[in-house]
Amino acid sequence: MKFSIQLSADYPNKTYGGDRVYADMLDQAQLADRLGFDAVSLTEHHLMNCLMMPAPLQFAVHIAGQTQRIRIMTSVVVLPLHDMRSYAGEVVVADIFTEGRLMLGVGRGAFRYEMERLGVPMDETRARFDESLDVLQALLTEEEVSWNGEYYQFDPLTIMPRPVRPIQMMMAVMNPEGIYHCTKRGFHIQTTPLSGNHQLLIDQVSAFTRAKEEMGAQGTGLTLSLSRVAHLAPNEIEKQRKIEAAHHYYGRFDNVFTGPGTVQNGMIEELPCATPMDELGESLLICTPQEMIDKLAPYAELGVDRVILNVNFGLAAQDTLDTIQMFAEEVMPAFEAQVAAE
Repeated sequence: MKFSIQLSADYPNKTYGGDRVYADMLDQAQLADRLGFDAVSLTEHHLMNCLMMPAPLQFAVHIAGQTQRIRIMTSVVVLPLHDMRSYAGEVVVADIFTEGRLMLGVGRGAFRYEMERLGVPMDETRARFDESLDVLQALLTEEEVSWNGEYYQFDPLTIMPRPVRPIQMMMAVMNPEGIYHCTKRGFHIQTTPLSGNHQLLIDQVSAFTRAKEEMGAQGTGLTLSLSRVAHLAPNEIEKQRKIEAAHHYYGRFDNVFTGPGTVQNGMIEELPCATPMDELGESLLICTPQEMIDKLAPYAELGVDRVILNVNFGLAAQDTLDTIQMFAEEVMPAFEAQVAAE
């Protein structure tokens, strides 16, 4: 099982400066590269200070120029916000500039606030995403593509430059049946078991495994990535401090994910987190190194290929760097030893 660091931008105070936020994220990527993490991942979000990354492909290219080997995933880019006729070319250029280290994770968009202010009604996101994905795949694999659909109508065209290699694509999907069908279409999968729901996780992994087995050789190399909020703490006092930070973070996140979407001048209002702090602490991977090993072991046993660790939720930049270092030194070796034993 491999590990990735999600470079989520959290910007609770405008005085900190966007330049400092992204410099912090680059520091995390460079440290993860040196310490042997498999990948870093980037979200796409607009118009708000939570998960703030309006230009993930640009940042992916910047990271590639400042690192040696680490892969760079978008998890995810929001296809309904882009015109596939221009975006396909941007993807090809990003793949060239990252020298093949890019994995394009795609999704439909989750925050009504940003989608509708950018002109995409939330109730249209599924249909727009499905058609956008079909158009994107056609443009990346064929020449002289024309289209006559609900959202795209255009005469034959060929995106330039042409891809120099197949573009790796990853689908963000939670429903087990959706995981099965997306895997059968040849996508890598990113999912999450919500608040640590173990039965859902079993069903998600089983759907992925069943699809790969049915695909035979065509499924070779497809991976299942699991995304979890995580942080390491050397003791109970630090553990509680970080759980409290996560509780505040979810007061903002839930506002735009499931709540009213109250945003003023780009700043999400922090609402009371609906999940009690002790319950939230149980569901997140905020714990000591040994507890982390114990919590991750079932994922490895089930056959999860990669865990994406979201370690950015309002803590100081040094806290995040310390966790990345501690995870590499005290957690990753347990899983490397397991692979060696097998």
